[in-house]
Amino acid sequence: MPAPMADPSADLAFRRVRLARALLSDRAMPAAGARHPARVSFGLPALDEALQGGLARGALHEFHAIEGADAAAAGGLMLALARRAADARPIVLVRQDFLDGETGALHPAGLPELGLDPSRLVLVRARDVASLLQAGVEAARCPALGAVLLEFWGDHRAFDLTSSRRLALAAQEAALPILMMRAAAPATPSAATTRWQVRPGLSRALEARAPGPPCFRLRLLKHRQGLDLREWCVEWNRDRAVFESRHAGAAAQNHLHDRPQSGGATLSRAVPALPADRNPAGERADSGLRRAG
Repeated sequence: MPAPMADPSADLAFRRVRLARALLSDRAMPAAGARHPARVSFGLPALDEALQGGLARGALHEFHAIEGADAAAAGGLMLALARRAADARPIVLVRQDFLDGETGALHPAGLPELGLDPSRLVLVRARDVASLLQAGVEAARCPALGAVLLEFWGDHRAFDLTSSRRLALAAQEAALPILMMRAAAPATPSAATTRWQVRPGLSRALEARAPGPPCFRLRLLKHRQGLDLREWCVEWNRDRAVFESRHAGAAAQNHLHDRPQSGGATLSRAVPALPADRNPAGERADSGLRRAG
């Protein structure tokens, strides 16, 4: 009986991970004796204290986008967390090809908006979930990495308690966080240390109506240490690389808008500048001309 043929898509994913590991090991090996904290903090004291210091570093963490439209927010949150976890080390993102058609492809120009250097991110594309999960285990064996991210769509039999245990063990052995985003999929039993639901929050406008920092609504669904279900609304500060309370940021912004202007009176909304070379509208001299038609 002939041996079964190997899945070419899985083999390609493995080759990409091995190549990435070889390149990263040459350019970014950690210094001898270098150690990272046991937990990855959010940088927000209220949130970190509730989690007893943050997320366990050598562990698997799930981030659910229950609605497919929430996948971009979940992916952005994971990249921000990976930024904090990795420091200056590279990050590997293993992404299912199917996501591109549902949520759009990863845009490198958007990474600096999160404070992440695109050259630090190694993207591995996987055609199916089985090869994606195996690629995640392979990536975790690279000592030069700062974090491993996995993203896939839907509920698949390939992701079960056994496969999640492999990921959790790989994360524990490497003392490396593995952050996994599941889009449009229900929560199922797994070996993840924490499970979160992520939704986009309403971003507050800055001065001149410029877009504000990305906002995320987090809901803790599971914690191995038995923490109760809790919710937070946070913003990502790319300059400081920390998460901040959405309410604190909004209060500071409201205080900025409430400051008196130079004339001593506040304005209820933005108004156009008055022309400097002529009278404002409504006070113009009558030219005698009338609009016809």
